[in-house]
Amino acid sequence: MGALSLKKRAHLRRKRRVRKKIYGTEERPRLSVFRSARHIYAQVVVDTNGHTAASASTLDKEVREHPKFKSKVEAANFVGKLVARRAIEKGISKVVFDRNGFLYHGRVQAIATGAREGDLDF
Repeated sequence: MGALSLKKRAHLRRKRRVRKKIYGTEERPRLSVFRSARHIYAQVVVDTNGHTAASASTLDKEVREHPKFKSKVEAANFVGKLVARRAIEKGISKVVFDRNGFLYHGRVQAIATGAREGDLDF
């Protein structure tokens, strides 16, 4: 396997630093975000048993059937609301936000905003 690029190495370093401090429990699971170039994914994870309680992404049927978004940030906001609705259906109202090493702006911030609008408590 080849050497990791500087950008990827820096991202993994940030990810480890964030995950050192954040842990999802039964009472307050972790809302983890992953951002790729084209899509964004969010999942509510209970770390005590490694269970994913709820998830949403731009690949979900509800998001794809939605009228075209103006930007990826708008799509991320919608995904945040969707994951919040699915978590609340499972009885989860409080979460810990895990930005997963990504900077808290743009699409990552939009997911957090959408989840808060969907009545998730951070």
